[in-house]
Amino acid sequence: MNKIKCQCGHENPFGTVLCEQCGRPQTEDAKKSKLIDMRYEGSARRSQTYKRSIVDKIWNFFSSVKVGINIIIAVLATSAIGTIFPQKLFVPATTEADILAYYEKHYGFAGTLYYKLGFYDMYSSWWFIILIGMLGASIIIASVDRVFPLYKSLKKQRTKRHTSFLKKQRIYAEGEVADSNSSLAKAEKKLKELRYNVKTEDGALLAEKGRFSRWGPYVNHTGLIIFLFAVLLRTLPGFYVDETIWLREGETRAIPGAPGYYLKNNEFIIETYSKEEDAAFGQAIDRVGTIVKNYQSDVTLYKDAEDGIPGRTDQMEFVKNYSIVVNDPLSFDGFNVYQMDYRLDELKSMTFQLTEKETDMSFGEFTVDLLNPERLYELNEGATVELKEYFPDYDGVENGEPVTNSPIPNNPAFIFKMVTPSKPKGEISFVAIRQTLETEVNELKASFVSAETRDITGLVVRKDKTLYILLLGGIIFMIGVAQGSYWNHRRIWIQKSEGNALLVAGHTNKNWFGLKKELDKVRIYADLPQHEDRQDSGFGSDEMKGDKQ
Repeated sequence: MNKIKCQCGHENPFGTVLCEQCGRPQTEDAKKSKLIDMRYEGSARRSQTYKRSIVDKIWNFFSSVKVGINIIIAVLATSAIGTIFPQKLFVPATTEADILAYYEKHYGFAGTLYYKLGFYDMYSSWWFIILIGMLGASIIIASVDRVFPLYKSLKKQRTKRHTSFLKKQRIYAEGEVADSNSSLAKAEKKLKELRYNVKTEDGALLAEKGRFSRWGPYVNHTGLIIFLFAVLLRTLPGFYVDETIWLREGETRAIPGAPGYYLKNNEFIIETYSKEEDAAFGQAIDRVGTIVKNYQSDVTLYKDAEDGIPGRTDQMEFVKNYSIVVNDPLSFDGFNVYQMDYRLDELKSMTFQLTEKETDMSFGEFTVDLLNPERLYELNEGATVELKEYFPDYDGVENGEPVTNSPIPNNPAFIFKMVTPSKPKGEISFVAIRQTLETEVNELKASFVSAETRDITGLVVRKDKTLYILLLGGIIFMIGVAQGSYWNHRRIWIQKSEGNALLVAGHTNKNWFGLKKELDKVRIYADLPQHEDRQDSGFGSDEMKGDKQ
């Protein structure tokens, strides 16, 4: 596109509102306006210049502040929806079917809909990641669209400006003084005392300070971009791990999120205070019953042997033994394993005795491993018990069939087929805790004898390589907030006119009261004309809306 040539002879990029050299308005709107819009110094922005190709339209879409705000609202809204029900991480289930069953059972139709729409694992969903990516693109494009033209305009600004530029400023004064040269010299001295950077040129003066505050929003954006980059990194394998693992005593399992590593729970220990040990807890113990002193998991860490087959428990290599307590995690290879929760006295096995009801004759006992039950148990006198069905967490009958709430043996129930020499066809019995049901009157019964329990420890596995990147982004963001909030960019122009007349104009990106207060000090000291705030007087108020950067 053709460049715009100003009357001063300077060639400006297409789309420039104010001449980069003299400040003359270059567009019809700027010429007709009583006060000029100083946002981005009237420089040419790509989004307001190029509007033809697909790239231009995409650029213009993401450079819009309104679009950026709408994307932020969408991110906040979806994040809020993700807090209505627990996320996948906090659901006590492993398979997708179990997770769906959990939401359906606890939250009904709303829970099912929540699962099917993908809100149950929202922060890792593809559409939420796309939203974050769009937000990052909006911040980058909007910043680039504004910061480079602004930088060039401020760097190229001349000390002497055309009178039309000065007369269209919000703070303006014009009048005769006793000695214009003396007033200019005194004004220069006073402005330097007020810590302005002062430049003079051919009867003109430009005083400026706080320019660095103009970059505050872009420093903010840089911090946000780094922060969002770290958030996106968390979706890549190896950068962020936050997994839960439940280990029963004596059990060895692969550590989720840490390939090649395994953890064995040797023992879970819970210690409580007693009145005898510490009298200070006496009243509290009387009130609440027990006060826990220590949660501890004694574990052994293994890893795959270098020359072994991955996953083979008999070929694992010992790493170390460790006692995990609260705030003292097991650390290895960038991972930390924290003590999070526990469950006491989970049923491990149940022992039954097969007897004949009428004679009380026993055929022996059999033990059912509740985590890995066998199908057939052989007893004395040729008797056998077959486990037809097993319901680890019996939750009643639906549609005439027993159902289980979860695979965890919280409330085990069994359907046994009992066979003896006198009953070769066998008899069916439904056995649950404190409940036995028979389809018909049986001559045999499976009686509960004893149960073995064990404790379970709940551990959290964490690894975060993005933490320092997030911290860096947060620090840069706060620097930008301070930079843009506590400082402001102030400029004062003073130029000679005809005879001893002086033109005075001022502009700031915010805090006009502070600028006027400083300009009053300069006016009194240097005998300058009395200035006015044209927005207070209503002069060009419509044009001044949105003057802040």
